[in-house]
Amino acid sequence: MEPVRIAFETRVRVLSLEKLLPSKILPSTIMESTKYKRIAASVAEVGVVEPLVVAQAGADGLYTLLDGHVRLSVLKARGEAAAQCVVAADDEAFTYNKRVNRLAPIQEHYMIVRAIDRGVSMQKLARALNVDVAAIRQRRQLLNGIHADVAELLKDKPVGINAFQKLRKMKPIRQLEVAELMVSANNYSANYAKALLVTTRPADLVKPKADKKGAGADHAERERLVRELAVVTHDYKALEVSYGDDALLLVIAAGFLERLLSRRPIEQFLASGHLEVLETFRGVIAAVSLEAPPAAA
Repeated sequence: MEPVRIAFETRVRVLSLEKLLPSKILPSTIMESTKYKRIAASVAEVGVVEPLVVAQAGADGLYTLLDGHVRLSVLKARGEAAAQCVVAADDEAFTYNKRVNRLAPIQEHYMIVRAIDRGVSMQKLARALNVDVAAIRQRRQLLNGIHADVAELLKDKPVGINAFQKLRKMKPIRQLEVAELMVSANNYSANYAKALLVTTRPADLVKPKADKKGAGADHAERERLVRELAVVTHDYKALEVSYGDDALLLVIAAGFLERLLSRRPIEQFLASGHLEVLETFRGVIAAVSLEAPPAAA
């Protein structure tokens, strides 16, 4: 068996910024972006956490920058002369940019809690992340009132702070139901969480609102929404279970119909006396072709 080839040098090099050749041009507005300001604040506070990735461009000591263009721009703006770099054996930049992993809010919460537990002040974290201390405090308390099973279910999902505020108003069982609905619908917005909160029965709320005089109509409307949401959720989950098998059968059927209609005599026969059947067959074929991914350019 052929041994696995190491894609990087095993040691980090310190290279002059003058020897690094960017592989792309950053837009002129990059310095005004939130991403740039956050990276600049982090570099100023704790330095470059992730080394630049480069590949040797030739025998003259120059290197092509594969990943880290914003970091390089920040370092140059700060007047730095050199930076730590990982030297790759291949000059393919696509490898580093084909997948962007966003830090989920719950993961960010755990990171902040761990840093504070290790003695990092909230002020320093705020400067490193380019936010105010109130935001750090809010992210630190993100899971207060959230059941552990819900946190585990949503740990890698883009659930915003406002959505968690809605979840805190529900009891654990209802929190878990809502979290499962959000995952099933792939909708983690605060508006969706608010809609699910509105349809939550008072018995499932942490602090149910006292019924006011004349609120019978609102109560009846809420009960109707609860029943409708329950039906929609049931139907959605049933469709989710059968979707894979149904889609496979549709593709097989469409392929058969396409081969069938490719025979001119059959198509002419259907067109002469069974036009509705022919249009139905063509509709099935068109539906599958619309769902197919576009061919690569």
